[in-house]
Amino acid sequence: MNELAEIIAKNQDQIRSEWLAGMTAVLQRADLISKAELEEQSRSLLSAVLDAIRISGPIDFSAKGWIAARELLEEISSSRARQGFTPTEVATFVLYMKQPLFSAIRREQSKAPDKLFDILWVATEMLDRLALFTTEAYIATREELIARQQQELLELSTPVVKLWDGILALPIIGTLDSSRTQVVMENLLQTIVATNSRYAIIDITGVPTVDTLVAQHLLKTITAARLMGAECIISGVRPQIAQTIVHLGINLEDVVTKAKLSDALALALQKSGRSVVRKPAAAAPGEHAPNPGKEA
Repeated sequence: MNELAEIIAKNQDQIRSEWLAGMTAVLQRADLISKAELEEQSRSLLSAVLDAIRISGPIDFSAKGWIAARELLEEISSSRARQGFTPTEVATFVLYMKQPLFSAIRREQSKAPDKLFDILWVATEMLDRLALFTTEAYIATREELIARQQQELLELSTPVVKLWDGILALPIIGTLDSSRTQVVMENLLQTIVATNSRYAIIDITGVPTVDTLVAQHLLKTITAARLMGAECIISGVRPQIAQTIVHLGINLEDVVTKAKLSDALALALQKSGRSVVRKPAAAAPGEHAPNPGKEA
């Protein structure tokens, strides 16, 4: 509608001024966004909307003329999502344009009620679609941030520790699912290659329960490590977990298991041809070390 574009162009400064005044109380978050940035965003968006209406009309958001406005809204919504704004605050950024725009339309079309209603309806539909588009862009950004944080948490929760030369430890805390198993497997295999390790201890002390699915994930990880030339030892097998494994009929005959991480490390050291020997306690200053050949 050319009339809507003409009204916005004629009253652009007043619309923007009233728009900012109306949303300042809701959106002016000094801790997240400055007043100058808010003014610049409103000026840019109003200008982009005016250009889009002139080129493609106010309704068809998929038209070429709305590309710049859509990109600007996506950028604003994404930045607000990262800054910590709520979905309501992001949507009302657009919706608070209604009152000043409707006031301008009423002033310009007060003598033509039918034309006034038509323009108001089109303007309402346009702003509602803009608000919905803004909310969708905000949600998409938030989902991307959450997915990225989940991936980072998965990587942090599955560290591979080098206990000794050629011996690795992989402590697992929490439940193993398919996505986490993939991260565990990738981290373990990459570390096996990087350190040229022959033994890997998978400690499941922090795994609350072991069911058939968890056991399958463990076996997949062990099989992949064997293909890389490393032998796996499972430690942290508690009595409850042992009973569950037997009850479910899970076959772990080819896998070495130990109750404690220390026992698994001792076995790995033994298999690698090493042993841990206790050294005699050092004598305190002024004292003589005891002679092993004489009785104290």
